[in-house]
Formats: sequence, structure tokens, C-alpha cells
Amino acid sequence: MTFSKLPPALALALFLPAAPAGAFPLPIVDGTPARAGCPRAAVAPVIDGLLDDPAWTRWLRLDTDIEGDTKPRPRFGTDVATAWDDSFFYVAARLVEPHVWATYERRDAVIYHENDFEIFIDPDGDNHLYYELEINALGTVWDLLLVRPYRDGGPAIDAWDIAGLRSAVRVDGTLNDPSDRDEGWSVELALPWTVLAQAAGRPAPPAPGDIWRVNFSRVQWRTRAVDGGYAKITDPATGLPLPEDNWVWSPQGLVAMHYPERWGELVFLEPGQDERDAFAGNPEHAAILLADALMPVYYRQREFHAAHGRYAADPAELGLAPGTLPLRAPGRTMPLGEGQTFTLDGGPDWFRARLVTSVVTATVDHEGRLQRSGP
Repeated sequence: MTFSKLPPALALALFLPAAPAGAFPLPIVDGTPARAGCPRAAVAPVIDGLLDDPAWTRWLRLDTDIEGDTKPRPRFGTDVATAWDDSFFYVAARLVEPHVWATYERRDAVIYHENDFEIFIDPDGDNHLYYELEINALGTVWDLLLVRPYRDGGPAIDAWDIAGLRSAVRVDGTLNDPSDRDEGWSVELALPWTVLAQAAGRPAPPAPGDIWRVNFSRVQWRTRAVDGGYAKITDPATGLPLPEDNWVWSPQGLVAMHYPERWGELVFLEPGQDERDAFAGNPEHAAILLADALMPVYYRQREFHAAHGRYAADPAELGLAPGTLPLRAPGRTMPLGEGQTFTLDGGPDWFRARLVTSVVTATVDHEGRLQRSGP
């Protein structure tokens, strides 16, 4: 990456130190992250919020809570479609909502304090330099870039904007009017590759078969009618608003979207290609799964540092027998595969764990950066 070609605010933020390690929740969720194909659009969709374009051929359902299947399923339906061409990454969303509510009108306001739709994109899957975009039913946008996840000190760069972003919202009902019942609202977005390329760490636009880590989220608060508008329902015991619902495509395992290794895999398709064929035998898909196996090492190191004021220099200090890796479940391990090796290097204030396989060499460090060499 050539720093001189990055926006000044972003280039400066790359050199900000990470926050010291401390205790941080470990996401416990069964199964691998979600995966889907992103069709190539023969004709670019018209960004008008109508969702009637032929480009929208593959719909995903946000049918799980952010914490996973142990929590209640979403109260309202949310469907998302993606597409791409040489100029844009396209996203459409259809949100069922009986009372459409939005008041934030200033760009880069913290709009998840009300209902919204959110997109998260980590092009090279390294947990660093990733994008977040939120939009509400007024069409207000909050776009930002994360140098690192909040767990590793961020920072979030609000000053970063998606120049050339196209967006449109349609409300099927009446906005901010509790006297009637609405059907919901819809969103269409076109994100230019020229902007996504700034910190992608890989070619953008992608090539068919490339896989980006992506997730979609919907924030939904419980509200009641008050004086012709809406107010959040509060807990009688505390007087505070009830916690918001967070419905996602790929569950995180805890109420936090900024665990990029839990985001889904979106593979970019050739015209007419089936997504199952795009994943089958795809070396990048195999490499992602293997690299993700290092993340429990990162979390054990975080816990070890919180307890001892330093990182472990020997796998045995993390409770690992030779030839094993930790699993997400506390105290559990798994054997390395044939021909695989795991090493741990570092000092009191840093570490680097390394997994070598026939498919990929992967590393994770004290800042949570997950890197792959190979596919």
C-alpha cells in the first residue's frame, strides 16, 4: 500500500498506536460465518430505492440475532441483495417495519441510536482498515473507516467519506407518523470501487472468485407513540431505554459488530456462475477458514495479558499442548492437521502467532491483525 496515495487523515491514523491489551469478550458462536455469492450485474441498477431492477437476483435474509441462535429470532423481516460491476459495489435492502421512524438528518451523526441499516466491509479479511456504512429511513448516511477494531483501540475515522456514493431510500407508508401502520422501507446503494480501493489491500474492483469479508446489520429499537411521534420504550426499573435489537446476516456471538473475523464471506461471481461452484475448491475460501483458526490464540493472549501484564511467549502458558490450537470454547483445543505447524513469538508487549499449512501461511498479532500469504 502506498501511503502517499491515501487521504491525509487515513495515512496519519495508520501510525496511531493500538490501545493496551485488556480483558475483552470472546465471541462464542457455533459454525462458520455465513457465505454467499455476489452476482455481476449485466445492467447497473437504478439507485432510486424501488428494488425493481433485474440486478437484484440473490437475496439474503437477516434472520438471526447478533448473538446467534440462542437469542429470539428477529421480529421483522430484512432482506439484502448485492451486485457488482466494474464501477460499483451495489447493495439493496428491504426492511419490514410497521412504524417507520428516523430523525437524524446530519451526515455522520450516530444514527444507530435510532433504527438503521448497516454494511461492514473488510476487503482483505485482516481485521484492519475496514469500512462501515449506516443509513436510516431519511437517507442520512454515516460512513467511516476503522484502522483497527475498537477492541484494539480503533480509531474510527468519521472524516472519511465515500466520495461518489449513490444512495436512495423509499418509505412504504408515512415516516414518523404513529397514527397509521406502515409496510416498511427500502434502500439502494452504489459504493464506488475507487473509494473502496483506498484501503482494500487488494484489487478493487475484484476479480471473479475473490472473497471479501462482509456483514449486514439492522438496528431496531422498541418504540411507543408519544405526542404524534415516537419515543424509545424504557425499563421501568432503570428509566433507561430497553436494549436495541441487532439482526445480522452472519452472527457475531456477542453484541458487537466489530469482530471482523465473524463476518460473512462474499464471493464475486462471473455472469451466470453458481455460488456453490464459486466456493467449491476456491483456495481463498480454504485459506480464510484456516487463518480464522488463529483468532482463539489472539483472545487467549488478551486474557493472559490482562492477568499477567505481559503476553505468553510459550504456547504451554496458554494451556496448549504441542501440536494443538485453541478452540473458541474456553479450555478446549484441537490437534493440528498433518503437515501443519504452529509457532508463537514475542515479548512482554507484543506477540505474533503463525500457522503454516499446505494452503496458506497465516499470522495474528497483538493488535488482532490477521494476515494470510498465499490465496
